[in-house]
Amino acid sequence: MTKLATAVMLAFAAGVIAAPPAFSQDYPTKTVRIIVGFSPGGGNDITARILAKFLGDTYKQQFIVENRPGAGTIIGVDAVAKADPDGYTLLVTNNSLAVNHTLYPKLPYDTLKDIAPIVKAGSTPNVLVIHPSLPVKTVAAFITLAKAQPDRIAYASAGTGSTAFLAAELLKMLTGIKMLHVPYKGTSPAITSILSGETQALVGALPATVPHIKNGRLRALAVTSAKRATAMKEIPTMIESGVKDFDFETWYGVFGPGKLPRDLVARLNASVNKVIAQPAVREQFERQGIDTEGGTTETFDKQVRAEIAAMAKVIKASGAKPE
Repeated sequence: MTKLATAVMLAFAAGVIAAPPAFSQDYPTKTVRIIVGFSPGGGNDITARILAKFLGDTYKQQFIVENRPGAGTIIGVDAVAKADPDGYTLLVTNNSLAVNHTLYPKLPYDTLKDIAPIVKAGSTPNVLVIHPSLPVKTVAAFITLAKAQPDRIAYASAGTGSTAFLAAELLKMLTGIKMLHVPYKGTSPAITSILSGETQALVGALPATVPHIKNGRLRALAVTSAKRATAMKEIPTMIESGVKDFDFETWYGVFGPGKLPRDLVARLNASVNKVIAQPAVREQFERQGIDTEGGTTETFDKQVRAEIAAMAKVIKASGAKPE
């Protein structure tokens, strides 16, 4: 065999090894895992379970949700980043993906290379809720109380870098108040802490707080979006309540491993868009305080990249450090 022929064969073999795996048109032929880097009960978990049910119906195959909380969602995201890019391991996560890119100086994955955005499934405002024992019923009164008692009000979050943390830090920046941060390993334990009175405030995503607001165990003061929430229009916005420029949403997106084939990304994007367009799905989302979104992979990718840049400024201003 000539040296030239040998070189050609070696180059061809290397290309075959390096080539991204093609997916079968019969996809999926086995169970698909949707990993959530949070404990059960929060907005990410709710979104993933609704999608899993209806994607399963669409594909006539089982989609299961696997909760892998811890390390500010890094454990769950890393599992997807290192999974085979065959479409059988997906991720549902939120703004924390963009936050962690700056918050953690050394991640076990490259956010922009090892995780592939597929589609933005939904979004929700955060809502400032307090324990009913606090003697305030408006944002203005809450701010007055917090200024009179610096660091006496403890606010819960799902951990440093979570959307609840960032929304609360943004409130502190815009109003000049000081509160004590108490991080928990997920939304559910954070809510449990405020229900028990262990903490007094939370700027959490609406889906996990709606039931407790409705039964009176939490008092809602304002939502963080520019417009009132579809699910609870009676709650004013932060802007209406006098906190200028407070516009913050939590989004929920579907992602895959970075080397997920583009044709499979396109197919999953189309499937999720089709699912969330169904009235039954929209109703389930809205009942939980989530607005369905959808759209192209390209648009979502641009949003994630823009948010990485925007959140870097908030994190640096807050002085936040990994726990």
